Amino acid sequence: MTDQGPGKRVGVVSLGCPKNLVDTENMLGQFLQQGYSLTADPEEADLLVVNTCGFKADAEAESREAIAAMAEIKSRHPGQRLVVTGCLAQRYGAHLAQDIPGIDVLVGSAQYEQLFPLIAANQTTGEATLAVAPISPTAAPAPEKPVRLLTTPAHTAYVKIAEGCNNPCAFCIIPQLRGRFRSRPLEEIVAEVQHLSQQGVVEINLVSQDTTLYGRDLSPRLSLAHLLRRLAQVEGIAWIRCLYLYPTLITQELLAVMASEKKVLPYLDMPLQHSHSAVLARMKRAERYAGIVHLLKRIRHQLPQASLRTTVIVGFPGESKKEFRHLYRFVGQGWFDHLGVFTYSDEPGTVAYHLTDKVPAKTARKRQKALMLLQQRISRKKLRAWRGKTLEVLVESISAEHPGLVLGRSKAQAPEVDGLIYINAGQPQPGRILPVTITDSHEYDLVGHCAP
Repeated sequence: MTDQGPGKRVGVVSLGCPKNLVDTENMLGQFLQQGYSLTADPEEADLLVVNTCGFKADAEAESREAIAAMAEIKSRHPGQRLVVTGCLAQRYGAHLAQDIPGIDVLVGSAQYEQLFPLIAANQTTGEATLAVAPISPTAAPAPEKPVRLLTTPAHTAYVKIAEGCNNPCAFCIIPQLRGRFRSRPLEEIVAEVQHLSQQGVVEINLVSQDTTLYGRDLSPRLSLAHLLRRLAQVEGIAWIRCLYLYPTLITQELLAVMASEKKVLPYLDMPLQHSHSAVLARMKRAERYAGIVHLLKRIRHQLPQASLRTTVIVGFPGESKKEFRHLYRFVGQGWFDHLGVFTYSDEPGTVAYHLTDKVPAKTARKRQKALMLLQQRISRKKLRAWRGKTLEVLVESISAEHPGLVLGRSKAQAPEVDGLIYINAGQPQPGRILPVTITDSHEYDLVGHCAP
């Protein structure tokens, strides 16, 4: 097995969030430019790459397992090399290579421009090469002609509009792994979306750690609303969805753009994390309960058709029964179409790690289950109201589990995290947006047929 000359093969494992997926897709494009071909079989690869997530304990465990599995494969193939990139590499640096022998190249977050020089150096010397430096305060220069290989369905793509985060959330280590918030230049994002449109993408999902902060660090200063107006002008793009909106920065201007621009979906993904003001204060979140309710009422008034998603954390240090009941009642008010519930993860390096009065894991899991059952009832009721109505649906794929059914999503359903619409008549082509009449509903999914 060789790393030199034509026919080099790379196998890539991508873990974590959509932001990490974008990094992986950019790396894949660069590998193709460097003459590599892609393989899904790690046994056949000359180069194995694991792009890791290190956000929470379970994500770290998954990343370590993936690295160990690739290292074991490498041990059977002399000449094969193992590259580890991403948040876990940034978090632990050389210690990770000590923990898992076999890593040849280690590249931290937002330092992917060093990847190929390090691979070349490793090929020359045969010695492990590591690049885990402090995160640069400025964004790395983008290549003149960025190449990206989409791993999502051909009609949809994530576009990362910024890197890093400025928020001091007590439970989160992302600012240490990704650095301060750094917006991408507006014209660079517009050019990428134009290129994606030319490839056949019709749905754009904007992602960053704090999407509402976009442009405030640029000169001249811009805003997410300004970016959305520009992207709405790109021909071929039909839907633009914003993910990870920090609630305190959801402005009247942003809501006005969602109300007036047909392509900008009235979909608000706002990670609130909790409802009780005392818990929010311990979490070092900016919002408080009264402000959250005011924001939700404002959204419902200005965007009555909006779809709302949030995530909350249960079991944060000190969360009392009273504080959890407050969260339970808040969720029970039915504000949200989609809800994610996470149990607190005690992460070294975070402020919360040093807090006392830790909530037992068993208690946190019980609270998580209670909230998910509550939201399941809410979701079932909300989706039942769609029966007999017609929705615009983006056709995704043929169902692997139910032959004869076609999967799709409405404007209210983000990829991967929300429910689906099962189209039970006809075989519409993936990537088309069609009217679908809803005939049935379940806890999270809808069923319908293409409208005449």
